[in-house]
Amino acid sequence: MRVLVLGAGILGVSTAWYLRTQGHEVTVIDRQASVARETSWANGGQLSTGHVEPWAQLSNLPKIIRWSFQDDAPLLFRGHWDWQQWVWALSFLRETTPQHLKDNLQHLLTLGRYSYQTQQTLDQELQLTYHRRHTGILQLYDNPKSYAQASQMAELITRSGWPRHAISEQEAHRLEPLLAEQDHPWVGFIHSPKDGSGAANIWTEQLAQQGQKQGIQFLMEHTIHSLQENAKNITGVNLQTPSQEMITLTADAYVIALGSYSTQILRPLGFRHPLYPVKGYSISIPIRASDRAPRISLTDDSHKIVITPLGDQLRVAGTAEFAGFDTCLNPPRTHALLRRVQELFPEAGDWEHTTAWTGLRPATPSNKPLIGPWKYPNLFLNTGHGTLGWTLGCGSSRALALLMDHKPNPIPYPFLTL
Repeated sequence: MRVLVLGAGILGVSTAWYLRTQGHEVTVIDRQASVARETSWANGGQLSTGHVEPWAQLSNLPKIIRWSFQDDAPLLFRGHWDWQQWVWALSFLRETTPQHLKDNLQHLLTLGRYSYQTQQTLDQELQLTYHRRHTGILQLYDNPKSYAQASQMAELITRSGWPRHAISEQEAHRLEPLLAEQDHPWVGFIHSPKDGSGAANIWTEQLAQQGQKQGIQFLMEHTIHSLQENAKNITGVNLQTPSQEMITLTADAYVIALGSYSTQILRPLGFRHPLYPVKGYSISIPIRASDRAPRISLTDDSHKIVITPLGDQLRVAGTAEFAGFDTCLNPPRTHALLRRVQELFPEAGDWEHTTAWTGLRPATPSNKPLIGPWKYPNLFLNTGHGTLGWTLGCGSSRALALLMDHKPNPIPYPFLTL
């Protein structure tokens, strides 16, 4: 089977890899010059199955309302005349019921465990090296109410088969000795030992290189304009070449792994799923003194940011901004990230050489990604992973490749069906 994979981020490249290992002829198409240059480029680096709890929780609603009036808030939702944003918000509210929360969490944990297993296997098989750390993720709390709520969620996740535990201050200091030097009034710590971190862009680049050796074709700097359809199937994809020429490519099957931009390609075909871009920010800071930088990936709960060592850099990421497809950097939000990491680890970084980045995460109201066939038997989606594309990507792509070969569902997950 000839397959065109649209999108060369984590999801597109890993989907192409698994399809190729199953014997298919695969071409990956992307508008960038190389892989992983958009949302997969500079995320927080966390591989966090233990932290997949959905945003849609009743306890989060008062925070979201309060944050709407702060330019540097962790989550910024400001309504404007975008009907798709309002549809998304209403769907989000429906997902906050206790039963929806329970179901969504279980589905995300199931996919997260599967993704962890598939990525471990792939990393070992291909000897991929991408600043991977297996020391877990340590969450820091300075609000007693938030810590109590998080401890309950940690117990629920642990009972579901993924370890995430409240730990003592002494144990937290063992995991991250620099915390012992701080006078910050932390009230609690939660550790998820099987989680970890790594550079998503490097992983994707290395997997693409391995894929090329196995025969995957990469058609870069080609802008995807639209899909062609007839009454039964997708019949082609219309592209603009680097020389501005319009061409049409055909295949037996088509995979949409375009992140937030998936909607722009699918909407002319009648796509109405609530999938909306959520802008995230990160800064990358050269490490000036390795003994003054954290050695484990941290999550600062009150500020909703992650601090991750990636080789000779610190990656600080966080915030979620509902601003449509705007990719302009918002200085108050990047300054908030820098200010916080300087407060916690003042001697760690070469602050003057900090670089900032923003990317659009394709979010669904339930946080569950859209995986499987849609509308036509030869059109498949692998999108909607929100902030969890790095965590859920490998398993999502492996599962989709199996489904495309009409194999049984590898896990109990609500895959799309025709």
